[in-house]
Amino acid sequence: MIDSDKRPPYLWSVLNNKCPRCRQGKIFVSDKPYTFKNNVKMHEFCPLCGQRTEIEVGFYYGTSYVSYAITVAISVATFVAWWVLLGFSVRDNSIFYWLGVNAFLLIALQPLLMRFSRTLWLSWFVRYDPNWRNKQADKHERVVKEHMNNW
Repeated sequence: MIDSDKRPPYLWSVLNNKCPRCRQGKIFVSDKPYTFKNNVKMHEFCPLCGQRTEIEVGFYYGTSYVSYAITVAISVATFVAWWVLLGFSVRDNSIFYWLGVNAFLLIALQPLLMRFSRTLWLSWFVRYDPNWRNKQADKHERVVKEHMNNW
């Protein structure tokens, strides 16, 4: 656990799925990403500071772009590692072996990537507040009242 008087590091809080406002509260209900029933179920509010985790309707659609970018980065990294360590040739099927290994790796990492992309996305919109114990979290508008019943 991080000392409560010090500012927890940003990277530590994102990698450990902690609230971006206090960097200590858990975002997800379950600590186990491979519990498939609840692996992306989130607390509505941070248990420590009260920060809302879904600050607007459809907020987490942007995480698909984050997850996509991370997936491409992993694929490029495995491609380069395969190329440097084992090499590719026109005469063998090593590209297909790499595709299989890469696909297996991405499927195996998917629960972790989904949680990481949500935490990262939320951290870009909610800033750390050193006085989170003394101030209430911002009340984010989930519905624009002027647009209600327009459909």
